[in-house]
Amino acid sequence: MHHVELWVPDVTRAEATIGWLLRELGWVEYQRWSAGVSWRLGPTYVVVERSPAMGSGPHERTRPGLNHLALHVGGVEAVEALVVGARERGWVLMFADRHPHAGGPEHYAAYLENEDGFEVELVATTGE
Repeated sequence: MHHVELWVPDVTRAEATIGWLLRELGWVEYQRWSAGVSWRLGPTYVVVERSPAMGSGPHERTRPGLNHLALHVGGVEAVEALVVGARERGWVLMFADRHPHAGGPEHYAAYLENEDGFEVELVATTGE
């Protein structure tokens, strides 16, 4: 993948949630301009931008389009540490009654949603 661009209603809020999470996972700031910022990991980058061409209404992950971003995380302890940090930054743990196996018994992950309705899935890449 080359990049993903997310149009957001508030860049500052997106930077506080999505940006924080990406930095925690080793992504580094790549570009910054008046209406957005991006973070890069290897050849791939993620952009959050408040575009003047953006339509009205909030993001809705259940409509056609982007449902969520799934990101690799180290082990299960790393997933849980991120869940704690994410809650302190406004993320909400989705499917809490089935956490950490909401994706199935062999899939260890946390599903988080921020105030603007963007979902991320933090997937443990090791069982440790």
